[in-house]
Amino acid sequence: MRAVVMTRPGGTEVLEVRELPEPRIERDDEVRIEVRAASVNPVDTKLRTRGLYLGEPPAILGCDGAGIVKEVGPAVSRVKPGDAVYWCYGGLGQRVGNYAEETVVPEACVAKKPESLDFVHAAALPLVLIAAWEALFDRAHLHEGQKLLVHAGAGGVGHVAIQLAKARGARIATTVSGAEKYAFVAALGADRPVDYRAEDVERAVRDWSAVGVDVALDTVGGQTFVDTFPLVRFYGDLVTLLQPPADTDFKVARLRNLRIGFELMLTPQLHDLRIGPELMLTPQHREVYEALAHHGEILERGAELAEQGRLKPHVADVYPLTQAAEAHRRLEEGHMMGKLVLVP
Repeated sequence: MRAVVMTRPGGTEVLEVRELPEPRIERDDEVRIEVRAASVNPVDTKLRTRGLYLGEPPAILGCDGAGIVKEVGPAVSRVKPGDAVYWCYGGLGQRVGNYAEETVVPEACVAKKPESLDFVHAAALPLVLIAAWEALFDRAHLHEGQKLLVHAGAGGVGHVAIQLAKARGARIATTVSGAEKYAFVAALGADRPVDYRAEDVERAVRDWSAVGVDVALDTVGGQTFVDTFPLVRFYGDLVTLLQPPADTDFKVARLRNLRIGFELMLTPQLHDLRIGPELMLTPQHREVYEALAHHGEILERGAELAEQGRLKPHVADVYPLTQAAEAHRRLEEGHMMGKLVLVP
């Protein structure tokens, strides 16, 4: 099969197109899939430049995708050969990622592809859907009637978070840059877009919610994370997707009694949190090791919203698999609206 291989940490020149043996099922709970489309995410470019989370190069990047089931292990029961599916697994240094014509993933993280989405749009959804869902609903417990602030609402996670929050009945403010992104997030349902190039973010958010928002989702990090502390109401929730700077002063957050949440949707992969016969778990620990299965459940819930017309990822551009390096260059330029997708 053809695959794009990261040969070593570095620039986009380390991504090479190679012919490799087809991946094989090695565990009873695994599924072999023909990849029809694979998403490109910021984590891919970080792994390419800084090194892999797991193992050493050469490795195939790509965390999520959509395709057709070709083969299933003997313990697989939820999908069968011929099913159209989407998933988020691989690309961190495991034996196979998704920048390839085929991949192998655990059944737990696979869900039936929404019929309303083609393979390209389905592939763009899993990682950002899981990250946004866990941040808003698992970490912050966002519910109907609450006010939410999303930073970078036109980005990959941001534009999906807006749609999820809207479906939940929340009201949403979001930061963007420029008129095009302002119009984009407004069309998604944002109640108060804030163009940070033209407006003072703190003043705009305080005018919209004098006591502060109930929940804030930080997809930017750095100073944006710190600047968000006073924008969240007392006893509110702030969830970040990024590692806070080492010199972060949490005084304002502490005085406001904020609940700070961290969202890293890659945790189940990094620690292989799936139940196997070798694990003798007590009930209170079992939920932790069902984290990967929870990702599959989130994808099923997302598919329901997509079928209802309440969730659709925005695909900024589609590249052939062989142009993965160009897609990385485009993503690293920044200021993306939505997602980039590779097609084998």
